[in-house]
Amino acid sequence: QVQVVESGGGLVQPGGSLRLSCKASGSIFSIWVMGWFRRPPGKQRELVAKITSSGNIDYADSMKGRFTISMDNTKNTVYLQMNNLKPEDTAVYFCKAELESYDSSKTDYWGQGTQVTVSA
Repeated sequence: QVQVVESGGGLVQPGGSLRLSCKASGSIFSIWVMGWFRRPPGKQRELVAKITSSGNIDYADSMKGRFTISMDNTKNTVYLQMNNLKPEDTAVYFCKAELESYDSSKTDYWGQGTQVTVSA
């Protein structure tokens, strides 16, 4: 059993900051990639950023410069620092952990999501 749990969402004013955390726990052999996705109201889920266990990072173009992803391998935890938030950043933010098994197969595990609302 693997659990992926996000935290840190909430209501913030435009221009404000939030830090999301996501911890993977349970029967973990190896973490391959952890990432953040979001689903704005009425829209499809989209990539925000992802990071490999070796530290390679990808951002969606619209997030570059405002969002920073990082990972603490010792805690199986990934963070998303979000600065200068805008109303269009309002969304449910989901964490995904892509775990590698002993036989090199990979499985995705998703968290339940955390709501981020940017509003005055």
